Amino acid sequence: MPELIAPTRHLRTSWLEANSEWGPGVHEDGFGLLGTDEVDSLAGFEALLARLADEQGRCTYRWVADGNHVLGGIALRHESHELVARAGHIGFGIRPSARRRGLAAWALGRMLGEAKVLGMDRVLVMCEAGNIASAKTIQSQGGTPAELGNAADDAAWRYWIQL
Repeated sequence: MPELIAPTRHLRTSWLEANSEWGPGVHEDGFGLLGTDEVDSLAGFEALLARLADEQGRCTYRWVADGNHVLGGIALRHESHELVARAGHIGFGIRPSARRRGLAAWALGRMLGEAKVLGMDRVLVMCEAGNIASAKTIQSQGGTPAELGNAADDAAWRYWIQL
């Protein structure tokens, strides 16, 4: 049975395996990974965990885990987080080998509950334009297309979810 857990050192090997399934580059918003993070070494991985812990007042990071297996990640950026305008309040991703099991919708639903506890009344959730699976996941949790104030960025679809 999957659960949402705080990022932890003891799942490093599985996290690295999950991250490698996406291939080179930063593809998975839910992990909070930046292009400047070096995660292959233990010291680099621990630096990532420390940075994520330092952001706890502005962002809640959770891994989707089943036992000792990291299946994906999800991040809830609080209102004050600087990435909300560019990436939305919630970012998520499921490793390719664990997709098509409903894990993303399950994790998104749980994180929406956390947003409500924080006093948020709606959240902006975005996905890459053309990512039909993510769009359906967002819509399954009540996402409705957001009105675009500036249509210059066609690279993302935006949805509001009322809580």
